[in-house]
Amino acid sequence: MKRITLPSGIELDVVDKGPRDAPALVFLHGFPESNRTWRHQIAHFSDRFRCIAPDQRGYRGSSKPPEVSDYTPDKLIGDVFQLADAMGIDRFTIIGHDWGGAIAWGTAIAGQMNGRVTRAIIANAPHPAIFQRLLYTNRRQRESSQYMRGFRDPANDALVREHGLAGILLQEIKWDSAGAMEPAERTALMKDWQDRDSAFAMLNWYRASPVDVPPLDAPYEVPAGWTPPALPDLAIPTLVIWGMDDLALPPENLEGLDAIIEDLTVVEVPGSGHFVPWEAPDAVNTAIAQFLERTG
Repeated sequence: MKRITLPSGIELDVVDKGPRDAPALVFLHGFPESNRTWRHQIAHFSDRFRCIAPDQRGYRGSSKPPEVSDYTPDKLIGDVFQLADAMGIDRFTIIGHDWGGAIAWGTAIAGQMNGRVTRAIIANAPHPAIFQRLLYTNRRQRESSQYMRGFRDPANDALVREHGLAGILLQEIKWDSAGAMEPAERTALMKDWQDRDSAFAMLNWYRASPVDVPPLDAPYEVPAGWTPPALPDLAIPTLVIWGMDDLALPPENLEGLDAIIEDLTVVEVPGSGHFVPWEAPDAVNTAIAQFLERTG
């Protein structure tokens, strides 16, 4: 683990494992985890790739700026490029899960234009152009995303101050995979969730997001005047891995990806829920290895 200070002043705790002159893989974890999301992948690939995995801003020992505006997507994407600069990495493959996947989508779109991101690997994280439409039109996705409204509601702040992140997770989340996680990893996470500053920082990722989550009683239709985000198609090779039993992000999020990604590989993982990197590590490692070999 290294402590890296970005030009913005943000400090990140970063795992840096593997040969320094090898191709770089940058792993981004999601909510409510840490770089440990990718423990099985880093162990598998660090003999031949330089594996970089930060605890993103707001998480664990990394910087926790206090304002909601400190967690807008542009700042989180900026952290990735500033981290690569600080570690002397010019070009890299971006890999992300959950919220880390959302930032990986943005990093890939920006990185294909400046030539710095050569490939993208996304695990159970919806593309922004597809996700928002589903929230408007798809009952299953909207029902699964109501927790985001709870995370954004300041009426729940007292609960977080009293019980840490675990309090609001128990109230809002119905798609946990506790039984699939090693007990030691679960214990470490529960300890992390007691940090109140980190708890609010993690919630600020949701509060700063432009994603609109309608209430369940709103019409299931695209609002008048809404247009999807003006995002360019992805031209770089892209692998999307999906745990098909995900209760937070159903497989409908895969529909339409082939129309906006020129070189798309989709690997479905039956029997895995949302946290596919550690719920099904062998399947994920195999999919990544085959993709990296094909696109190398």
